Amino acid sequence: MDNRQAIGSWLSGPRAAAEDMGVDFGYRGQRLGLPEHGPNSVAPLGRRFGALFIDWGLCFLIAYGLFAGGDQQAAGNWALGIFLVLGVLTVGTVGFTPGKRLLGLRVASEDGGRLAFGWAVVRTVLLCLAIPALVWDRDGRGLHDRLARAVQVRI
Repeated sequence: MDNRQAIGSWLSGPRAAAEDMGVDFGYRGQRLGLPEHGPNSVAPLGRRFGALFIDWGLCFLIAYGLFAGGDQQAAGNWALGIFLVLGVLTVGTVGFTPGKRLLGLRVASEDGGRLAFGWAVVRTVLLCLAIPALVWDRDGRGLHDRLARAVQVRI
């Protein structure tokens, strides 16, 4: 192995190094029984982040306009509370937030059905803590989704 190959495997991470050695991880969502492409396949990371930014922006605008009285610091604090309520109510009832709906995503339970309201509460509280959302498994699910037995899929 020359230095370029060693540096390349270090930069690309352990998954790429394992794949170079012949390990087959399959596609994202295969272990959950989801299709590789199309409806009900695992949502791509870019769309999930886009939906999060849309939802956060909406919550910040609501907080700034209705609760904060023009104070940006207070608006940020209120926005987190509004984000929590928005996530619990929308994911717990219809399965998606406004941002997810705009980008063609929904939150489903691991078996493909609607996520139960209690699990939606757990998922949203963990998402508000941010750290669980930054830890992913090989299916691309954040720790908040995994603990709530949820998966974000395409509509």
